[in-house]
Amino acid sequence: MASLNKVMLIGNLTRDPEIRYTPKGQAVTDIGLAVNRVYTTESGEKREEVTFIDITLWGRTAEIVHQYCKKGRPLFVEGRLQLDTWDDKQTGQKRSKLKVIGDGIQLLGSREGAGEGGGGAPSSYSSSPAPARSAAPRSAPPPSHDAAPPDEEDEDQVPF
Repeated sequence: MASLNKVMLIGNLTRDPEIRYTPKGQAVTDIGLAVNRVYTTESGEKREEVTFIDITLWGRTAEIVHQYCKKGRPLFVEGRLQLDTWDDKQTGQKRSKLKVIGDGIQLLGSREGAGEGGGGAPSSYSSSPAPARSAAPRSAPPPSHDAAPPDEEDEDQVPF
């Protein structure tokens, strides 16, 4: 059976990111994201609903968010859902929390100090390395011997 665990969120940071490092030196940061939903009731009244989501970022992505983001900054996050479970030390009850493990981000909005409407494309970062691209140029495929000469080609045929 196929399965998919993918989350895409756009929202504003609820607090300044704080970074910490694992004993092996891996950067990790936990951020809070407020995601707004505006809707209209049957009576025509506009309402806004806010959902607060906890997100964990690792590696270079965690370092970039710590360096460039502050409370209120708009952010696009891609990731996956993870359920954390533990025993509550005070009550002894089982507890659980659903959170997002971020795989990649895009910094939205203008840069700090650049004024409104900073323009330009948003910056995106991912905790997984980008696939390597070959530096060798690709050669064209060999010509087909059964192809019609250029002046006899049908106009409806696409040349690829």
